[in-house]
Amino acid sequence: MDQAIAAFDLKRMLIGDEPPLFFLEILVRTLIIYVYTLFLLRWLGSRTVGQLSTVEFLLVIALGSAVGDAMFYPDVPLVQAMLVITVVVGSNKLLDVTISKSRHAERLLDGKPREVVRDGVVSREFLDKDWMSLYELFQELREEGIEQLGEVRRAYVEKDGQVTVFRHKGEVPAGLAIVPPSQIEPRKLVTPGDPASRDITLVCATCGNGHSGSEHCSNCDRTEWTPAVK
Repeated sequence: MDQAIAAFDLKRMLIGDEPPLFFLEILVRTLIIYVYTLFLLRWLGSRTVGQLSTVEFLLVIALGSAVGDAMFYPDVPLVQAMLVITVVVGSNKLLDVTISKSRHAERLLDGKPREVVRDGVVSREFLDKDWMSLYELFQELREEGIEQLGEVRRAYVEKDGQVTVFRHKGEVPAGLAIVPPSQIEPRKLVTPGDPASRDITLVCATCGNGHSGSEHCSNCDRTEWTPAVK
């Protein structure tokens, strides 16, 4: 019968029950797995972490357990762990070759850029999908120095999840304010047809589309309107 575990046993918590020589084995295991994995990743030619594609991100997740377990679990043979790492990295290399030779495979495995803003209006496709929330999009635009959507000529969510922004050149049209964030200062909502809004340019409070006389936005079908800012 297994011996009951004593709570807060510092020896067990800090160094475990293995013999002291096992620490030397951990050192050797770690060096072998580290050097072997580094060699395979250099052969793979992986990009930096900030530029990881979906396939490469999967590689990182798959390698995590295979590399870590072999470093300090005494019952995990090194050859078996190295075989797992080789298969994972080799499969990733095969996918990279496939993506480089097939545009269809690239779109299937790595995704494609998505247009999220056109001429100051958030696209209906973006609003209907779940690539990111509207608040996240506005945060990304603010980080690019955008204060209102009229400044944006085109904006795209790239395959790596980053937002690329192209600004209007010359005179900038009025648009939906995203500074300050609506979570800090709620937008002033205006009812179309209200005498107070007669000389005000209204835009949809959700997507920034201009008011065209209808109660519903022609782009996103919402019914909340707010003054555009220049």
